[in-house]
Amino acid sequence: MTAGPGPSARPGDPRRSVAGADHAASRMTEFPASFAVARLPRLLVGPGRIAELPAVVASFGRRALLVTGARSFRQGPAWDALAGGLEAAGVAWDHLAVVGEPSPELVDGAVAGCRSAPPDVVVGIGGGSALDAAKAIAGLLRSGTTALDHLEGVGRGVPYPGPATPFVAVPTTAGTGSEATKNAVLAGRLPDAAPGAPPFKKSFRDEQLVARVAILDPDLLAGCPPRVIAGDGMDAVTQLLEAFTSTGASPFTDAVARAGLVAAAGALPRWHAAALAGAPPEETAADRAAMGWGACCSGIALANAGLGAVHGIVAALGARYPVPHGVGCGILLAATTRANLAALAQRAPEGPVLSRYAEAGRILAGDPALPDGQARDALVATLDAWTVALDLPRLADFGAVPGDVPGLVAESRGSSMRTNPVPLSDAEIAAILAACL
Repeated sequence: MTAGPGPSARPGDPRRSVAGADHAASRMTEFPASFAVARLPRLLVGPGRIAELPAVVASFGRRALLVTGARSFRQGPAWDALAGGLEAAGVAWDHLAVVGEPSPELVDGAVAGCRSAPPDVVVGIGGGSALDAAKAIAGLLRSGTTALDHLEGVGRGVPYPGPATPFVAVPTTAGTGSEATKNAVLAGRLPDAAPGAPPFKKSFRDEQLVARVAILDPDLLAGCPPRVIAGDGMDAVTQLLEAFTSTGASPFTDAVARAGLVAAAGALPRWHAAALAGAPPEETAADRAAMGWGACCSGIALANAGLGAVHGIVAALGARYPVPHGVGCGILLAATTRANLAALAQRAPEGPVLSRYAEAGRILAGDPALPDGQARDALVATLDAWTVALDLPRLADFGAVPGDVPGLVAESRGSSMRTNPVPLSDAEIAAILAACL
């Protein structure tokens, strides 16, 4: 994947046109001095590609650990086909079902359970929780260390030594992009935590954890219920927008995030509406494929550019309340975008990031002719409208109350905040939370 056919101008370049396709072109006239692209998996994309999984697994060895969600994949037709294909390929396998968000204890327990017959490959099949659990297990099978040795912010600060067992990722939802990232998010409580101390939700992160192969098969998304489409879809959109406006953005992430935003712009609301109406799978095939690709783009973009304030805040929310990660992102995204735009207008009105938000607004609103100011307004309006159309709840529906806001603000200063396009004060974060209660 390349940034484009020619050199690229960063947003804000005086050569940029007012609107339309010229914006994308003008962004390609000037490269930064240097940037890096993280390791990526081999991607197998398209309907029916799940049939290739047994051969992919067999290419890594003769014993596999399959990590799935609690029920959905095992209850679908692909499970029997996978089991038969693995048997035909001469692959023995064990299975672990992940219920809810993975914890360090679950990961360490799975690693201990594999000591007598360690797998040659770990396969994660499911949503973000299943993929993150599989990724962390694969990382620790050969390292001789534990999950808490490496968790950012709450771990023991032990450098990850590797090596990781080969990991294959097969997402069955369109949201987290975990199939393309180097971090596994784990949640829980520290063994020595004081009574009443909040739980944590932190990442085990290393480039050795990136999947060797990821299979993006939109057929596996056909059974997603509307609430999963909504939450996971808004997770992907949040990751795309935050990577696109991140201080760590590069020509590579610009191209990837832009492609993901274009894919999600029409597909997410259409797929959700069709699922609500009970449309047959053939009517949602194109939108499922678009959202699966958009979600993968979001993972690639965030892995290379970083995220922003939504993910800083949602990590604190997810540790305290039963807020699904993507739902939390969707609840926060419009208010956080509004706050970032206001802060940028005050502190960096001539900077490049306002133009990035305008470009995203033209994409999501579907109007390439909007001037920058109107495009930014349209971005927030579109995100507000999606919050309603996707029937997202409020934070109060999960038990959050105004008195919790100061604690949440203090717990929102994780690594994602470091690449937010503008530093936000405690008062600005508190106002975002208050607007979403």
